[in-house]
Amino acid sequence: MLNSNKLLSAIEAMLFAAGDAVDPARLAEALDIDVEDVIKMLAYLQDTYEERNGGLRIIRIDGKYQICTREEFGDEVRALLEIKKNTPLSQAAFEVLAIVAYNKTVTRSFIEQIRGVDCSGPVASLVQKGLIEEKGRLDLPGRPLVYGTTDRFLRCFSLNSLEDLPELPEEEQKNDSQTSLFEDEKKDSDEAKEVEE
Repeated sequence: MLNSNKLLSAIEAMLFAAGDAVDPARLAEALDIDVEDVIKMLAYLQDTYEERNGGLRIIRIDGKYQICTREEFGDEVRALLEIKKNTPLSQAAFEVLAIVAYNKTVTRSFIEQIRGVDCSGPVASLVQKGLIEEKGRLDLPGRPLVYGTTDRFLRCFSLNSLEDLPELPEEEQKNDSQTSLFEDEKKDSDEAKEVEE
């Protein structure tokens, strides 16, 4: 078994090689050690990176960990990689993103019911930018797609999880939840079947 320093180095190398956020359980399995020990070492590495105040940092995203560059060096990194700045999100895209984030998982029809307009454009744009993704299909007529946010969304908005989203003002909170909407859709479908019978 590797000693503590070798384990720290191994975890750092694995995070770097992975590129994307990694679950501590996967690191623990690969190193054949307890996940609690991995989490302690990750916390130690995070502190070490912060104290060094270099160009890299380790961030936590929805319980996973990732090595990334510091925000203040974004322009230099983009210049080196010749990456053009992404087009800013439109107001419509921001509204759709907020609906998805605060409701965890939603269908496009649910988004359109709230906004009152067709949302196929903003939804497609957000999927293309990797901020939302398909999470499956509902067991309802037509089997509508369900969308949810991604790790990239959390990273872009500096959130550890969706629980870190700011509270909505009371007047903007809706009494009808996503679940009740789906239940209403299912009820309507069941009633339609009864009429046909």
